Amino acid sequence: MTPNSSFGQDELGVYEHLDDYISNDLVFTDELYNEINLKESINKPTIIALVYYECPGICSPLLNGLADAMDKTDIQLGEDYQVYTISFSHTEKPPLAKKKKDSYEKLVRHGDPKNSWKFFTGDSVTISRLFDQVGFKVKKEGKEYIHPGTLIVLSPKGKITRYLYGTTYFLPFDIKMAIVEAADEKSGPTINKMLKYCFSYDPDGQKYVLNFTKISGSLILLIVIGLLVTLVIKGRTKIKTQ
Repeated sequence: MTPNSSFGQDELGVYEHLDDYISNDLVFTDELYNEINLKESINKPTIIALVYYECPGICSPLLNGLADAMDKTDIQLGEDYQVYTISFSHTEKPPLAKKKKDSYEKLVRHGDPKNSWKFFTGDSVTISRLFDQVGFKVKKEGKEYIHPGTLIVLSPKGKITRYLYGTTYFLPFDIKMAIVEAADEKSGPTINKMLKYCFSYDPDGQKYVLNFTKISGSLILLIVIGLLVTLVIKGRTKIKTQ
């Protein structure tokens, strides 16, 4: 693909690249002008939010929703995971990223948002390369962008393990499950045996949902077993009394 292929007018949307790894040549600049190699800096589950800081549309609601979910989950920002917000507008620079970071840092009262929620800018070639690797496509219209609202979760080794879709609200439970499975380098809903059994990932709704079929089936089985045990006990008791 050409450097501008991810900005093509006919490719707007998200094309999931689950189990793919980001490359080791993606260098972005953080809000303090530090040049950071994305893959080398990832040593824990990482949420990637692709936005642009002067967006008049869904970017601010998306980040607000993420901040709210982060504040309500019981996993700790900094200890269990980190967040990278990356601007896909190559005209935006670190001072604007710093301004955005300062405003969102105040919204997260738990964990370490100062050191673990980074805001990046980059050049158009690097941005396009990242877009191609994660399957994120936008459309430029004038000075603005039309783009999807999604979070991308990476494992500590830089593997794409989950896409979480939304523009204003993310369930804290969705965030937690995605982070826990990413920590184990798993791209499926494999948190633990009980959660895996009770919840499944809905690719249409793009979130975890209760697996009512399994749960109802298990309840019916338990009821049948309970009835059989009761009948056996009553039968033995009746024999003893005769």
